[in-house]
Amino acid sequence: MQQTCSYQAQAAACNSSSRLGCAARLRSSSGRVGRRSAAAAPQGARAQSGNGVAAEAADGVSSSSSSTVARGLGRPVLVPPTWESTVRAAPQLFPRGQHASAGQAPNRLRVFSGTSNTALSQEVACYLGLELGSMKIKRFADGEIYVQVGESIRGCDVFLIQPTAPPVNDNMMELLIMIDACKRASARSITAVLPYFGYARADRKTQGREAIAAKLSANIITEAGADRVLAMDLHSGQCVGYFDIPVDHVYGDSVILDYLSSKRISSGDLVVVSPDVGGVARARAFAKKLNDAPLAIVDKRRSAHNVSEVMNLIGDVRGKVAVLVDDMIDTAGTITNAAKVLHAEGAREVYACATHAVFSPPAVERLSSGVFQEVIVANTIPMPPEHQFPELTVLSVANLLGEAIWRVYNATSVAAIRE
Repeated sequence: MQQTCSYQAQAAACNSSSRLGCAARLRSSSGRVGRRSAAAAPQGARAQSGNGVAAEAADGVSSSSSSTVARGLGRPVLVPPTWESTVRAAPQLFPRGQHASAGQAPNRLRVFSGTSNTALSQEVACYLGLELGSMKIKRFADGEIYVQVGESIRGCDVFLIQPTAPPVNDNMMELLIMIDACKRASARSITAVLPYFGYARADRKTQGREAIAAKLSANIITEAGADRVLAMDLHSGQCVGYFDIPVDHVYGDSVILDYLSSKRISSGDLVVVSPDVGGVARARAFAKKLNDAPLAIVDKRRSAHNVSEVMNLIGDVRGKVAVLVDDMIDTAGTITNAAKVLHAEGAREVYACATHAVFSPPAVERLSSGVFQEVIVANTIPMPPEHQFPELTVLSVANLLGEAIWRVYNATSVAAIRE
């Protein structure tokens, strides 16, 4: 049995002359899964989008009036990055089949999607004002993967969007074959865009005779022919060094921070919590952007893989709103046990924030058990209906990835997105 996948976004949905209009449509599509977004409730609150631009900008409200409203509500929780507040014209991208005017270079940017997360890829292409490139992907009866690029990409800068999410091995192999197909089609450069990088947790040896699968995966992607990697929220910083090619590392916390700012939680009531000692650096950076909110740490002892036992809490959470911050939620054992300890220590509300929603069983049962006021994740991994529950909020990072792709293509600073 063969399954054929060919992905090409509709040109009419995304006018290449205006990224702003398409970004506004993305704002309206992101938000709550299972119930209405809290960001849309208060008047003047910032509705969530991939690059954090306020909904007021989409509605024609000036940024100055938005700032006045924020100041009128008291001490702000978050000062958004300047690039997110700037309405910038679309890049000079020329639709296929048209020629650039005299003195202007033709558009050589091409964006393709694998089968792992086509919805996110279409949103990214929409932000860029482009169509998704045509690529034929099918699986043979024995499970082998076939890839054929459906258009000429000779001399083009190609971006392949493929998170290596579950099933990890299938999606990883599909990415490698896509890279090889583009290399043999004479692409000028190939960038592997990894919203989620599988095997990133196997980044070191904790016991004897263990494999470091993160380094092996990086080597395979490099040897397949990728010239650059664009990744989001890698599990640890050393994963960047495992690649022997340039790596642009973008962070999804700006999207989550922007959403939290819409909830208007007072800085004095907020405490950021790391669910384990290994995530202290991540939680500290998150707390710093929330007006240097207090930091608490849950001391965890892990007896086996995907099994955790909470021991102690370092810090004061009594009467406060606790925000648990992690890069991913897999079986949700660590973050759920941490939430139970926070409630036992007197926390008023507990929010869980993570970029990658892996949600391996029994994650959904644990997260929907009532210990969390809200579970906030990004759409780096596709969210099937069986993974959705009332407390879940899914935020789009499409605009953030699209902005990073645009900057890589135009050889401008990617780090400036975070500054």
